[in-house]
Amino acid sequence: QVQLVESGGGSVQAGGSLRLSCAASGFTYRSGCMGWFRQAPGKEREGVARVDSGGVTDYADSVKGRFTISQDNAKNTMYLQMDSLKPEDSAMYYCAAGVRWPCTLVARFYDYWGQGTQVTVSS
Repeated sequence: QVQLVESGGGSVQAGGSLRLSCAASGFTYRSGCMGWFRQAPGKEREGVARVDSGGVTDYADSVKGRFTISQDNAKNTMYLQMDSLKPEDSAMYYCAAGVRWPCTLVARFYDYWGQGTQVTVSS
């Protein structure tokens, strides 16, 4: 059974940083695709970053150069380092995993989801 548990969200001022963590059980990025998504009130869930089984990463244009996805194999944990945060980054952030290839930033192609962690960036 796959379980994904996010942590690390919080409130920060614009320009600040946060690091999100996703502790996974029953799945590793080597099993397929893992990614971070976010959803703000009244908006659709959007892909932020993803990593495939080869360790190749991809990012949404809106976060390129500011966010970094990584993984600790020993801890089976995925991270999202978020720097230079902007108010428009405020959202609920979700960790997701899936086995459909190729890996994408499209939410409907992911099968497993965490409960989410809230990120709020104030101006």
